[in-house]
Amino acid sequence: MEELDKDNIPRHVAIIMDGNGRWARKRLMNRINGHRRGMEAVKNVVMASRELGIKYLTLYAFSTENWRRPKEEVRALMSLLGKYLRSELTLMIENNIKLISIGNIDNIPKDEKEVLLNTIEKTKENKGMVLNLALSYGGRSEILDATRALADEVKKGELESSEIDAELFSSHLLTSEIPDPDLLIRTSGEMRISNFLLWQVAYAELYFTDTLWPDFNKEELFKAIKEYQSRERRFGKTGDQVSPSEVDVL
Repeated sequence: MEELDKDNIPRHVAIIMDGNGRWARKRLMNRINGHRRGMEAVKNVVMASRELGIKYLTLYAFSTENWRRPKEEVRALMSLLGKYLRSELTLMIENNIKLISIGNIDNIPKDEKEVLLNTIEKTKENKGMVLNLALSYGGRSEILDATRALADEVKKGELESSEIDAELFSSHLLTSEIPDPDLLIRTSGEMRISNFLLWQVAYAELYFTDTLWPDFNKEELFKAIKEYQSRERRFGKTGDQVSPSEVDVL
């Protein structure tokens, strides 16, 4: 593979992991087998991201809408989440990976929630890479919650409505402690955002691939980053106005 520009690795990569069911169906398997294989892809991509020097990796693991799926499938997904966290804790610690999560984790079953919180606690001092799992997450709900919080502050007289700007709004989002994504990847050929990081991906580069998530690996991640590096990020300006150092700041 052609070498990547090590000076232009996206700081934050977000991935909509799509295609587990179709991967299984193509092989005459049930959807749960596809999710199991998808979990292997998660392991591979997390370690590849760490190796490539990506600082933040956000994975859309379970959306608010996914609760509508058949109960058996939801139970299997939650079980796989717990198994992944238990099996990868040592590897996260050894590779200096910090786990965080966004979404309404109160909806996560008790056992899996405990494993999640335990993993977050045991990796909280790690500084090599942040792995952010979006669990029971929805972008619209996040924006509404932030809006309500700001409205309450205005109502209490703690804030003037004229003081609300993009920076203040961002500080009320679940991702307030991490930068916005530079690159958003969606697998399986679908070209939708699907209620994922709606505010945060305003200036992200979008990359869509036909590869189903269980087949997404280090080489596929490499291709996505190579494509990212071929683009000029202008943030509403002309190419002549944006310098490389300014892109880093933005």
